[in-house]
Amino acid sequence: MGDHEARGDDFEKKAEKKLSGWGIFGSKYEDAADLFDKAANSFKLAKNWSRAASVYIKIANCHLKGDSKHEAASAYVEASNCYKKFSPQEAAQALNQGVNLFLEIGRLNMAARYSKDIGEIYQQEQDLEKATDYLERAADLFDSEGQSSQANTIKQKVAEIAAQLEQYPKATEIFEGIARQSINNNLLKYGVRGILLNAGICQLCRGDPVAITNSLERYQEIDPTFSGTREYKLLADLAASMDEGDVAKFTDAIKEFDSMTRLDPWKTTLLLRAKNELKKKEDDEDDLT
Repeated sequence: MGDHEARGDDFEKKAEKKLSGWGIFGSKYEDAADLFDKAANSFKLAKNWSRAASVYIKIANCHLKGDSKHEAASAYVEASNCYKKFSPQEAAQALNQGVNLFLEIGRLNMAARYSKDIGEIYQQEQDLEKATDYLERAADLFDSEGQSSQANTIKQKVAEIAAQLEQYPKATEIFEGIARQSINNNLLKYGVRGILLNAGICQLCRGDPVAITNSLERYQEIDPTFSGTREYKLLADLAASMDEGDVAKFTDAIKEFDSMTRLDPWKTTLLLRAKNELKKKEDDEDDLT
């Protein structure tokens, strides 16, 4: 470890010396970047992620001075990978620098990919507003590149976050939009019933049985096979139990579905919210009688 660190120090000093000395404008920065790259690799071998990250930022600056924006963007990505080891916030900031450069040079696919990575960093850090901003940007970029499958996967994440933040109308709208877009795609249409289930669960959280019933009719228009699915039956049973104010029936419907198709944590959390709202209404009615 010590040897790697010492080698890294040596390469970094040589790079700094190269920058401060005379030289042909372009080659001076290229030569310094090469030396910094050797320093960064040495620091990575020494597992000194902080030093490696700061050197990659220096490499990015060298490439920017030489007007090599693609190489600069790649250096910011490398810096971000090092920052991820100890500072998610700095990782996201470095990656954002890279994204902006990829956008400048028209590498939209790369910008989309790394915008998604930034969104996921903020999601892990529970900064859901920022996560949404970057994931929406990634989805738009993938859409503009004609990669609708990638875009839809990210839009689903955005919808899930919106529901977590209790932005149920937004979440419902996104899920329904994905379902409409996917139904005519032979590769994606088999996932539509799961997406419509997610949309319906968001409607349940709004606590309006009439809206849920109307939604089920709309979902049947999107996918004519939906009414024959277990997902449809679950939503219909839950809507009926909400209408009747029957918490036990609501719970039984979930248990029956879960015994055959395991509900993921996101669905479980939202259904628990809907159940608690129903229970609250039942308790309020008991207080009035």
